Amino acid sequence: MTAWIGYAGVAVAVCFAITTAVFAKRGAALQAQLLRARGDRHTSRRELAGSLDLEDVVARVLESSTALEGVDAAVLSLEGDEKGRLVKAAGTSQEEAERLGELGSKLAVQLEGELGALGSLAVYSRSVRDIEVEVGGELDDIARRAVAALDNAFRYREARRLADLDALTGLRNRRYFHEALQRECARGQRYGRRLALLVLDVDDFKAINERVGHLAGDAVLAETAARVRPVLRTSDIACRVGGDEFAIILPEAGATEATQLYRRVEEAVSSRPLGSIGRLTLSGGVAELSESDDAKTFFERADHALFRAKSAGKAQLAEASA
Repeated sequence: MTAWIGYAGVAVAVCFAITTAVFAKRGAALQAQLLRARGDRHTSRRELAGSLDLEDVVARVLESSTALEGVDAAVLSLEGDEKGRLVKAAGTSQEEAERLGELGSKLAVQLEGELGALGSLAVYSRSVRDIEVEVGGELDDIARRAVAALDNAFRYREARRLADLDALTGLRNRRYFHEALQRECARGQRYGRRLALLVLDVDDFKAINERVGHLAGDAVLAETAARVRPVLRTSDIACRVGGDEFAIILPEAGATEATQLYRRVEEAVSSRPLGSIGRLTLSGGVAELSESDDAKTFFERADHALFRAKSAGKAQLAEASA
């Protein structure tokens, strides 16, 4: 009997030791998980301002917002820049998020930065709760960090925009043109998308410069760009590629659409005289992306077509051969 009691005591001790070890292991795993979670949140906070790309910053802000306890969706609404207002949602669509706010809970904070009012950040919960008490402090912290990151991203985008502009005409510059043409050609070849290129030249511009001087010649180029801009599609990329030569990249378009654009541009430019200079005219060359084209050969084909148009006379358009 005494031996049995002894064996039973040993068994209980062993079971207790095993149970203690199991709970200790689970506790350690839970603690490690919590530490990782805290580290992830810390990393997220540190990395929120770790990008100068606006889209990336927006994605990080929304990710941090939807990670808050009890938050099912988030919407970031920005006043925007030259590219327009920007509204992005995470967890659901913007419309569905607003419905969640009506049926459940919503908390919004305004984003005010050094550049002024940037917009707002809102989080939503499907359940009716005091969301401000639960996550208000954390959302304010996200908003504070978001403002700094967004300020930097907007400044960077504006700096890039100015760097991409031709100072005289306000159109994109030569460097941007070649980057955009390379990008659009690669996209067109990869996905089988149509792409057209229209290259333009002001007729008799050398004679205009000799007659009225280079300062007046610059004014001619600026006015030409001002008349061209209103007839472009929103997707068209208009650039000054040098001297009096302009180029327009037409994504999702072919030679027919480029020819139609040339007619609109030519009419806009020549519709009324420009002071003592009289009426301006443009000659153009059109090319449509072919399977054998890269950005260099594509531009060369359009430029050769422009040369043929100039040789044929004023206000002429020539299409590049395939």
